[in-house]
Amino acid sequence: MKFIRKNIFNALFVVFLLVIVFVPDAKAFLIKGLIEIGFYKPNVETPKEKVAGLNGIRFKDVSGNLVDLGDLKGKVIFLNFWATWCPPCRAEMPSINKLYNQFKNDKNIVFIFADADGDLAKSTRFMADRKYTLPVYKVESNIPEQLFAGALPTTVIFDKQGRLSFKHEGVANYADQKIIDFLNQLKSINE
Repeated sequence: MKFIRKNIFNALFVVFLLVIVFVPDAKAFLIKGLIEIGFYKPNVETPKEKVAGLNGIRFKDVSGNLVDLGDLKGKVIFLNFWATWCPPCRAEMPSINKLYNQFKNDKNIVFIFADADGDLAKSTRFMADRKYTLPVYKVESNIPEQLFAGALPTTVIFDKQGRLSFKHEGVANYADQKIIDFLNQLKSINE
């Protein structure tokens, strides 16, 4: 009887692992749970460094409007690279949506959610299906590797002077109070 019970437990465990590995929503659900219990807190103590100019780094929204990062001087920029098929991206999306909703009416902060696949129809549908209000863009220019080297998700934040103030590759909880305080601090600095 012990042998059968052990085999059943092992089989269920293997099925659980296979579901986590092969079903993006299941993996995202697991990672989201880890975010909520305190794992994946972003480190906001990244030193400021100058990027070789933000001019010419462009993104296009669903309506065809182009945004050039160089034109956003004087604003804090929150830039997130993600994809609909990426489980860590899906896991952090509720926290990013919460952060965005907190700051969406703040004219000093600009949010850009760049779909790494560039499929605006698919990413817009993804957002609508999950009732997220995040503005989706696609990349319309070359992105320096200093900002995005291909790891998903990647989040970068620029201060008002265009200095890279934060970069994080991988999943994080962006509804964390440290990030909220960090954004408020960046928007209040007038250097």
